[in-house]
Amino acid sequence: MTPPSLLDAHPHTTNYISKLTQSNAQTHHTSTGETNMTPIKAIVFNLDGTITNFNLDYKTARAETIQYLTTQGFPRSLFTINESVFEMLKKVEISMKNTGKNKKQFTKLKQNILTILEKYEIQSAKSTTLIPGILETLKTLKQMKLKLALFTVNSKKSTNYILDTFHLKNFFDAVVTRDSVPTVKPNPEHLETTLKKLKIKPTEAIVVGDSTSDMKSAQELHVFSVGVTYSVSTPEELTRAGANCLISSPTDLVKLIEESNKHKTKPS
Repeated sequence: MTPPSLLDAHPHTTNYISKLTQSNAQTHHTSTGETNMTPIKAIVFNLDGTITNFNLDYKTARAETIQYLTTQGFPRSLFTINESVFEMLKKVEISMKNTGKNKKQFTKLKQNILTILEKYEIQSAKSTTLIPGILETLKTLKQMKLKLALFTVNSKKSTNYILDTFHLKNFFDAVVTRDSVPTVKPNPEHLETTLKKLKIKPTEAIVVGDSTSDMKSAQELHVFSVGVTYSVSTPEELTRAGANCLISSPTDLVKLIEESNKHKTKPS
């Protein structure tokens, strides 16, 4: 049974619509006294935990990464199981710079670490399932003539495996994996690259994701962010990271956009 929608249940639903209208609308006044506002034209989704169920064995992946780094001479105390592999890589890069290692050496080490991570991503991709309601939501959004994109820290190989398995490729106008950008989210470069591929302005888009990094990257570019509460992050974590709205089912997204785009032209 699908849990009650936060969009329906939250007492400030109208505030969410208002925020979305204000955040994603560039306004100007016409001679007739109307305010024309840019409607939502694109939705940028995260993948794991947003479109598919999050089942990555990330703790084991992190543990293996730490073990590998210790064999390369890095102190175990430099890393913790609570930080992502990408956070570990940042520490590695800084440490190597400080000890006179060149970029080529870091790139080789990074490739080895990402190979470890990809192994677990592929395992996850082979056993994951679609979030209930997501397929119907994607179909509806395409019928609404919206552009759809993915921005994910997953590798291109594991992402394509999921898209092929569930026949999702035709839904997306752009797919930006970690292989496509120098720095992944929460660095805004990841989202910025995605918007450029869509040829969409930040004010014309919505980011939908289950992680704090999704919310933070959206906040950096002033893109309206929708946090999903059916995955690993709590509503409190998503809100602290900058989520403008919370939903507990993918189908709530359609309602949110419909209500927002109703306000694209209204009396001033």
